[in-house]
Amino acid sequence: MKGLLVNYEICTGCHSCEVACKKHLDLKEGEFGIKLCELGPYEYEDAEPYVGKERWDWAWIPVLTKKCDMCEDRVAVGKMPSCVQHCQAWCLSYGEVEDLAKEIDPDGRYSLMTNGN
Repeated sequence: MKGLLVNYEICTGCHSCEVACKKHLDLKEGEFGIKLCELGPYEYEDAEPYVGKERWDWAWIPVLTKKCDMCEDRVAVGKMPSCVQHCQAWCLSYGEVEDLAKEIDPDGRYSLMTNGN
């Protein structure tokens, strides 16, 4: 099974994945194949235990929607999904779920997603 791996540690919230997907799937206003959600910003109440880490947290979270077909037409001819190709932070990876799972750093923030196909 194929899937997308998202590394939230390096997503900058640029929305390139959304734009590339909307253009590729020719989606109307308000429709998304991948939607970038924002979590934060919020401040850690007690920053002292977090020495060496950020006092503030602000994450951008790409989420697949029902419109996502993981660019079946592009993948069929050897290309990567449009969102992965256009990701400016290189936080998205595409491949076999088993292979992507091996790339997950247990100390990082990752999500492994499939579109259910």
